Amino acid sequence: MPKGELVIKGRFEWFSEKDELNKKRHGFSFEQILDVFDAPYFYEIFDENHSDIGQYRFFGLGCTNGVSVVATSYTENDRIHLISARLASPKEKTLYEELCRKING
Repeated sequence: MPKGELVIKGRFEWFSEKDELNKKRHGFSFEQILDVFDAPYFYEIFDENHSDIGQYRFFGLGCTNGVSVVATSYTENDRIHLISARLASPKEKTLYEELCRKING
C-alpha cells in the first residue's frame, strides 16, 4: 500500500504516494476535490464494510468545480484523512441527483 510523505492542508491530510496513484487512476489529485466537503449538498454515509474499531471510514458524494460528482473515501480523527477520490459511477450520480431534488423540493 503506497504511503509516502504525509501531506497536511488545513483540516485535510493524505499520503503523497496515494495522491499520485489517485491522479494516475482517476485523473485528479486530492487537493483538487477539497471543496467537495464544503458543498451545500455533500452527502456522506458510514462505510461499515471498510471500517473497524480502530478506524471509522466514510463515503461521500458531492459536486466540485460545479461540474463533476465526486465519490471520496476518508476517515476522521483530528483531520479528514483522504483515502481515495474518483468520479461517481452512474448509479452514485443518480443517487446524488435524487438527494439534491429531495432537498430542493
